[in-house]
Amino acid sequence: MNELPEIYRRIEYLRNKGVKMKEIADHTNMAASVLSSLYSSVLPTYIGCIKKGNNEEEALDYALSQVNNVSKKRLLGNLKELKEQLYALEPAVATGQKENPFLDMLSEEMLRSVQDAYNYSGIYISYSLSSSTNALKVEPYLITTSENNGYVKVVHMSAYNTTHFGTGIFSNHQNSYIIFNERESPQMALFTIYLQLPMYDFPHMLKGLYLFPYVQLGVIFFFIFIGYIAFRSSKQDEQNRVWIGLAKETAHQLGTPTSSLLGWIEYLRSQPVDQEAVEEMNKDLTHLLKIVDRFSKIGSETVLQKATVNEVVGEAVMYFRKRIPRNVTLDYNGLAIAPIEANINPALFEWVVENLMKNALDALQGHGSIDVRLSMDDQNVMIDVKDTGKGIPKSNWKRIFEPGFTTKTRGWGLGLSLSRRIIEEYHNGKIAVVESEPGKGTMIRITLKRFFDA
Repeated sequence: MNELPEIYRRIEYLRNKGVKMKEIADHTNMAASVLSSLYSSVLPTYIGCIKKGNNEEEALDYALSQVNNVSKKRLLGNLKELKEQLYALEPAVATGQKENPFLDMLSEEMLRSVQDAYNYSGIYISYSLSSSTNALKVEPYLITTSENNGYVKVVHMSAYNTTHFGTGIFSNHQNSYIIFNERESPQMALFTIYLQLPMYDFPHMLKGLYLFPYVQLGVIFFFIFIGYIAFRSSKQDEQNRVWIGLAKETAHQLGTPTSSLLGWIEYLRSQPVDQEAVEEMNKDLTHLLKIVDRFSKIGSETVLQKATVNEVVGEAVMYFRKRIPRNVTLDYNGLAIAPIEANINPALFEWVVENLMKNALDALQGHGSIDVRLSMDDQNVMIDVKDTGKGIPKSNWKRIFEPGFTTKTRGWGLGLSLSRRIIEEYHNGKIAVVESEPGKGTMIRITLKRFFDA
């Protein structure tokens, strides 16, 4: 940062030699407004703070805080290049022109005043006591820069309904304008306006206090958010415990009647009745026992094992095929393709497949077709359950997996929600609607990682 005072002196030298600020800005590849702020505000403030005994870092931070268009990072990263560019720029010397020290000084002050006018331009009100009427005079002054940024313009609207246009020199050290007044007849009036501008120099620690209320609000909202998350989690845990308890109690209650039914099946096998019907009853009872086992495993650790997906899905399809209406067809291609293995829990996975086929059957309303297909790629196995039923609007593709959502007149809307939980949380897979159109049908896909022997 040792280059900063030298850069300021070089810019001041160029300005004193009549080089316009725009020329300096163009030569240094810098925006005119940035260079103006640097020369008129940042560098003088920085040098003043250094003279007061402040260290370089604090002085620069304070100087940059007075403007909003000069970047500290960009300034410090470009000091050496900026210094070289400034020293490479030399003011043009007009041949045959005699120097006038007073005019040169006046021009330099006028050009310097333009830079300060960016910070202090505006409308100011002058209060004075009239010597002739003993009345208070209020007169406005408009201070701005010229169209070409070559000088300071001053407009004075007097209490006598006259308007005077002139140019001025602004002294940043005295906060004053000296106005050269131009009227209809050539004459010049010289006077000074003292601008009462507040100047504050707070300690650096106090400058950040205005951020304190925002920090407080941020902390309050953070703890409110944490409290909300904790409350929501506790409610969710409570609901999970209720559902787990309900499932286990249901499994317990079904244990006694299913055991009795097993005894009755054995009794019927010894009697002269239709044994084919007895075997179908036994299949239904076996399926009921599977359901009881599934309910008993809810909330327990799910154990995955290597299994052939074709066989697990095929068992579900075979059982379901004999229990669908006569006008519904159920096709399955899994037995015709090569065995596909995956890490699954057969009981829970079969439950999901059955649930998807049951939902497809409900959508058919007694007639149509269900197509269960297996496919695979290098990493995954896909199980598609497609029906020709009433379809699902696209707005409900994700909602059907939400707990409690159902389009049926009867039902709790838990089947697909449980299916998603089993597939995504227990099997690290995915389940989603891949295609559906009202009146044409729906296809839901389960995606699992394939098992490969090491």
